[in-house]
Amino acid sequence: MHPHDQLLHRFYQAFQRRDHAGMAACYHPEATFEDAIFRLQGPAIGKMWRMLCERGQDMRLAYNDIRADAQQGSATWDAHYTFSQTRRPVHNHVQARFTFQDGLIRTHHDEFSFWRWSRQALGPTGWLLGWSGWLQNKVRKSAAEGLANYRASSDKAAAGSGSARRLPVDRA
Repeated sequence: MHPHDQLLHRFYQAFQRRDHAGMAACYHPEATFEDAIFRLQGPAIGKMWRMLCERGQDMRLAYNDIRADAQQGSATWDAHYTFSQTRRPVHNHVQARFTFQDGLIRTHHDEFSFWRWSRQALGPTGWLLGWSGWLQNKVRKSAAEGLANYRASSDKAAAGSGSARRLPVDRA
């Protein structure tokens, strides 16, 4: 088994456990991620997985067809979860493509049917408008705002946890 096969198995096994830190550790520091909703770089990728793993408490994931060599890889995965904004069940079937650098994921591109996803996640709105660029752009904007808000609140929580506290300076 090629080391990049092992890397992708580690990534998806961490995903199955909702272990966002394990997933983030599989990415190169300059990695890029893209799917129908997100376009991210570097540490923002790990923050996205953290948000999705923490919100997706009922998520079940299966993966297969992992193939990788020295330059590129691919996998197929299926996620079943409740979309948090509408409480609607979703089954997302995804084809993933990867490139590698320094033994880590350098580029990650997930491809799925946005219309199929939107019909499940958004109901009648997705059924009627899921094919349109307008709805996809609206979902992208909402997701970007949600991730920015999540990042800001998690950064505040980390700062308030004591690890970044400043001690008073005794100037006597």
